[in-house]
Amino acid sequence: MIVLQTNFGDISLELNHEKAPKTAANFEKYVKEGFYDGVIFHRVIDGFMIQGGGFEPGMISKETAESIENEADNGLSNTKYSLAMARTMDPHSASAQFFINVSDNTFLDHTAKTMEGWGYTVFAEVVDGFDAVDKIKAVTTTFRAGHQDVPTEDVIIKSASIADLPDLEEIDVDK
Repeated sequence: MIVLQTNFGDISLELNHEKAPKTAANFEKYVKEGFYDGVIFHRVIDGFMIQGGGFEPGMISKETAESIENEADNGLSNTKYSLAMARTMDPHSASAQFFINVSDNTFLDHTAKTMEGWGYTVFAEVVDGFDAVDKIKAVTTTFRAGHQDVPTEDVIIKSASIADLPDLEEIDVDK
């Protein structure tokens, strides 16, 4: 599990390594490297999604690694509280930016391996911290540094970490 500690509360994510192995591994690599520590959710559209992973406060762009292959044909859907990779018009251009769907956005799902049909790779889901996501989606936004839908006050991912889950065999259920 991944925990995003934000100034709006913690958001816990469950990666889907089975259906989106390259995308989940890519995201986990960025987390382990500390890439997301201090980045902002730079694009917020209530009723659609909250996007982060590419900018520091002040809309300062972060350098990313190579783009990854689009895995949107994995059967996962852009439903409320799912995470997907952001990309440009090039279907295979995702790197570090991601978004959390705050509505069912199935129009973003894969339909065909064409420029119009590739879709956006869903690779995780929010499993805790729904209240934090809902607070973020409701922030006031503005036009800043050539971008629209930028929160007027920074929504910061203070840290992103891999949470150690207790080994179920070590838990004494009789207590």
